[in-house]
Amino acid sequence: MNDELKKIIEQSSFEVQKGMYVYAKVKSIPEGKNHFMVSQDSDEITVVTREENLKDLDLIERNKDNYSLIALNVSVPFYAVGFLATVSGAIAKAEMNILIISTYSKDYIMVRKDKLEQAKQVLLSLGFKEARI
Repeated sequence: MNDELKKIIEQSSFEVQKGMYVYAKVKSIPEGKNHFMVSQDSDEITVVTREENLKDLDLIERNKDNYSLIALNVSVPFYAVGFLATVSGAIAKAEMNILIISTYSKDYIMVRKDKLEQAKQVLLSLGFKEARI
């Protein structure tokens, strides 16, 4: 990791979002604002939502795993070259898989619920600070 990226990470924090999250493939765009993310491309509609919101979806299928959602509060979004590569590489080195969601001002990673503590340790070892909700 170069010095500039290290500085950016050390000025950034992460916070674990409350709840257990799932990935779901649905037949139609859900109404309401109870879901974390709704994405539609030419092939499908994907929803990331808390497990308790599955009942509100026109569900085709859901991923079998339950996830924790971690917000990465980046000090300089858009201009942190190698940021996600560094995070995903460190987590992969620890033999975990992540799913990444990027919004305009934040990046989020999803880790299997049983890997949350291990993922937090990896982020702390990179230089992130943990923010509390």
